[in-house]
This record gives sequence, C-alpha cells and structure tokens, in this order.
Amino acid sequence: MTKPRFYVTTAIAYPNGRPHMGHAYEAIATDVIARFKRLDGFDVRFLTGTDEHGLKIDQAARAAGKPPQSYVDEMVAPFRDLDEALGISFDRFIRTTDADHKALVQALWQRMAANGDLYLGRYEGWYSVRDEAYYDEGELTTGEDGVKLSPQGTPVEWTVEESWFFKLSAYQDRLLALYDSQPDFIQPASRFNEMRAFVAGGLSDLSVSRTSFTWGIPVPGDASPDGKIHVMYVWLDALANYLTGAGGLDGEWWPADLHVVGKDVVRFHAVYWPAFLMSAGLTLPKTVFGHGFLLNRGEKMSKSVGNVVDPAAMVERFGVDRLRWFLCREVAFGDDGSYSDEAIVERTNADLANGIGNLAQRSLSMVAKNLGGVMPRRGEAGESELRLKNAFHTGTDAYLAAMNALALHKALDALMGMVTAANGYFAENAPWALAKTDVARMAEVLAATLDATRRIVILAQPFMPGSTAALLDQLGVAGDAREISGLNTPVEAGVQLPLPAGVFPRITLDG
Repeated sequence: MTKPRFYVTTAIAYPNGRPHMGHAYEAIATDVIARFKRLDGFDVRFLTGTDEHGLKIDQAARAAGKPPQSYVDEMVAPFRDLDEALGISFDRFIRTTDADHKALVQALWQRMAANGDLYLGRYEGWYSVRDEAYYDEGELTTGEDGVKLSPQGTPVEWTVEESWFFKLSAYQDRLLALYDSQPDFIQPASRFNEMRAFVAGGLSDLSVSRTSFTWGIPVPGDASPDGKIHVMYVWLDALANYLTGAGGLDGEWWPADLHVVGKDVVRFHAVYWPAFLMSAGLTLPKTVFGHGFLLNRGEKMSKSVGNVVDPAAMVERFGVDRLRWFLCREVAFGDDGSYSDEAIVERTNADLANGIGNLAQRSLSMVAKNLGGVMPRRGEAGESELRLKNAFHTGTDAYLAAMNALALHKALDALMGMVTAANGYFAENAPWALAKTDVARMAEVLAATLDATRRIVILAQPFMPGSTAALLDQLGVAGDAREISGLNTPVEAGVQLPLPAGVFPRITLDG
C-alpha cells in the first residue's frame, strides 16, 4: 500500500555567523514532527539548509577578505555539523548556491514575468541589511542614538537604485481570500491575526532585484540601461528553495505540507511566498507555522549582551536527547520560551532519570534478577490493570491529537501522564514484595509494566531517537514493531531480554 506523503521544511539559515540556539530549536522541533510522521506511517521528505546570497553575505565576505563563494563554503559547515550532532533526519540539506536551485529560481522568475507581474522601476526606501528586508516608514522606530530601526530592532538605511518590482499590491484581495478560506494556513492564531492585519492594511509593490552588488542569482536575460546586472532579491531566491527541494517547479513533493519558521520571518512565508506562487500559477503550501523565540534566562540572545550560547557545546554538556526533550517539553511550541542550565538539569532529571528511566530500569532489573531476563506472560487484567489501560488509552489519544496539532509540549505532557500512571501501577502492586510471596503475580505485574514502558518509549522516539532505540532494544521490541501501528503489539512472552543498562543517569550542574 502506498504511504501518504508529508513534505516539511525549516527556514534555511543565513550563514553569516555561527549557528545559535535558535537554529538548533527550529531544527529539533521540525525533526520531531518529521520523525513523528514517519512513525505514523507517512512517507516523509524533510528539507533544511542554508540561504547563501544577498548583501549581508557579500559584506561579511568582504570583511573577511574572501570571495563570497569561499566564504559561504566555510560558513555552511558548522550548520551542517550541528544538524548531524542534533540528530536531524533531513532528506536534503539544500544550499541556495546549488546549481539546480539557481536554475529553478530563474525559471520561477520567468513564470512570474510571463504573468505580467514584474516591471522595471526605481526603488527609494528603507532597507535593513541584517534582515534583508524592505520596510515602510510607518513600521520604523527610532533608537536612542537617532538611528531608524526596523520592527526587528535592526538598523535601516535609505536605499535608492533601479529595481525590478513585483506587483504584490495586485495580490492583496487574493491573499485575504486565502486567509479567510483557510484560517489554518498560518499558525498559531496570533501569527494569523498579525499577517491578516498587515495585508488588510494595504500592500506596496515589492522590489525584487538589486544592482548595487553582484552576489546573487542574476535576473534572466536582463541588464539595466547603464550596464549593471540585476541580481534577484535574496528572499525570492531563498523562498524558492522549497520548490527546489520538492523536485522542481512541478516537483513530485510539492506542495509542502508544513513550513516551520521563526516568527520574525512569517511575513515572507505567509505574504510574499504565496503571492509569488500565485503569480507563477503554482499550488500553495498547506501550513506556515511561526514558532517563538528561544530566550536565554528570559533574555533575547545577543552578542552585545554576551549571552549567545553555542548549541554544539550544549549537546556536548547535556547530551543531544536531553536537550531535544527539554526544548520540546519546556517551550510551548508557537510561544517564546526560555532555557538555562539549571532548568535543563532539573527538567531532565525529573522526567527522564526519575520518570522514564526509573520505570524502565526497575522493571527490567527485576526481570533480569528474578526471571532470568525472560519476558514474562501477561495475566488476566484486574482492577489496577484496567485503570492503567484506561490511562494509556486516554494518554495516547491526547498525545496523537497534540502531535497532529503541532502542540509538541502538550504531547509530552500526555506522555508524562502515562509515565506517572505506569510508575503508580508499579508502586501500587509492589512486585519487589510479591517476589517473596507470589512469584506468578510478580511476573504478571512486571509484564504489564514492561508493556506500558514499551508504549511510552515508542511514543517518545521522535523526541529522543538515540535513547529510545537503546531502550527498545532492552525491551526486546523488534525493529519492525516500533511504529505507532505496533503500539498494540506486545513483546511475546518468552523472549530473552538483554541485560539492562541505565539510559538516563541523573546529571548535575557540575557535570
């Protein structure tokens, strides 16, 4: 039977500096979604990568005394290395300097031009190099030193140059109709409301080429009257990566089911991107999800404040699965969230060492000690087993509903509810006492506990792929029985289990 398809993307990172925790958070959250969909029987394509053109890169390369291509080749490596360290299961790591992407962007431009949506004019307005974005006067604020700032707090400069323009204003009504007919197109609801209000306030045509630098994809077949070459606006170039990753303008994986992006770039993905696609006569993505910012002890990360953290160092210190678990458990997906070393230690010790790890270690150790490491047989369900079954039925339904609603934190709430129920069942039935009085009943309690643990660990796989693989091995779960479809398939009695080994030892701030 053919599996249903699911195409999910992160925003592509701008490699003019080293990756930070915000990059790690977006990659982890998107990877959790991709892994869940695979677990749920979908054929998944997961795209991530780097956005390598534009004035910001050109300026950074000049400052480093290197050609732009050499500069980005060096700067991309830490981003790909971080994805590997975080266990990101991408199917393609795209670079906007890839040859197939360059060809696609030029083909996309030609489709938009053929639709009559591009015209040559003169741009005069405010531009943020750091954001690679244009802003209207009404969106700006003034800093303490009198410098005009974008809504993101970045400096803007007055820019005057010849430019190709995209008729964004012509798509205002179509965008509003899209939002009204598909309110789930932009999530969460707060982002939807922001974008709808922005579009309803009126749209100006968008400058989509530059002549003041050359580090970009050339506009096909064009040169300005004074001989300068137009290169495409970096966001037109960057957004088109999702089409390249799908296999082309008419690629088999398009449309994307989900774009996961930071809330600061929702405008590009929920306004400009669908308008570009409408112009080119292409299907729109199904959902754009704008997650919040990740804060260090409640403060936005900033080089000037000195609180920028290297995510690779966090992986080295705490372990990748603890970091993945903490970020998805502690941060409500869609809202801003905060982290600290103390919070990571406290949360992961409580949930993983004392919760899942303790449940697995106690039950597996008793089987090894008292039953020769052989999976015991389930008995007739009594009152406590029925309560456990009901708790798991309710918890699994809540987990699945939350995952499908992209409420990753609520899914983990549901999962921890099951952990609490299983540990409660174990304590209530006291198999360590039964070992002295009723070995048969002890075996039944251990069988029920191990099966509950198996279910928990299967559902925890998207969040902690390495640790859960080790635990499922110890629980005797076959490789082809680890998907959600296998939740109701217990390990057969009589299976020899390997010697148990702790997977989630407690950690301290001192390491």
